Amino acid sequence: MTTLAADSGTPLFPVSVLTTAYFPPVEYFFAIARSGRVLIEQHEHYQKQSWRSRCRILSAGGPEDLSIPIVKEERRSRPVRDIRIDYGEPWLQHHLRAFEAAYHSSAFFDYYADDLFPVLLRKPEFLFDLNMALLEKLLDLLDLHVPVSLTESFVKDTEGVMPGSTGHLFDFRARIQPKYKGESLLAEYGREQAYYQVFVNQDPGVCHSRLERESRFIPNLSILDLLSAEGPDACRFL
Repeated sequence: MTTLAADSGTPLFPVSVLTTAYFPPVEYFFAIARSGRVLIEQHEHYQKQSWRSRCRILSAGGPEDLSIPIVKEERRSRPVRDIRIDYGEPWLQHHLRAFEAAYHSSAFFDYYADDLFPVLLRKPEFLFDLNMALLEKLLDLLDLHVPVSLTESFVKDTEGVMPGSTGHLFDFRARIQPKYKGESLLAEYGREQAYYQVFVNQDPGVCHSRLERESRFIPNLSILDLLSAEGPDACRFL
């Protein structure tokens, strides 16, 4: 486990590069919260089976991935910022019902749904625009005030990304993805903390000890999982 630097005002990650993402996992926001500045990659080609178009929630049956369908003929020929969402499939209704079923019993879900669902219901044409609108709203709800901007060209290496900057760049584009086999950033930096999860901890008549709750906890789900459970305290877990 990597030792987390003490909170001294110096960012753990001076500059971070992230992919666009749909209701990203908690570690995505840990990276943002610990960065001096964040760059969202907008020039890469779209990659399927990634957080760019999917999120992972906790349903009654366990972790569940929800994916946004995209216009198929554009998958390989366009930058991710130009990928259009396929609203010909009823994915939006399915996602809204899944969010409701998963989190309606959580303490803060209704409060945050009023802020987040209208973003989805506006039906942006482009995946990148939807993700950026959600990210802006989520950063506001988490009270995170880290400068976030878009890459001016595809980031190939750690040099020349920020003119005049001597800070080191941390590239999380490949790491914060469903297929990454290593531990999460939260685990690596000792910030993986258990919180109340409805379908993990809600056993009628059973009072679990702290150790039992932690052993049953499912980490690094969508930020919606953390927000719904912890509300204004969510940022403390980052």
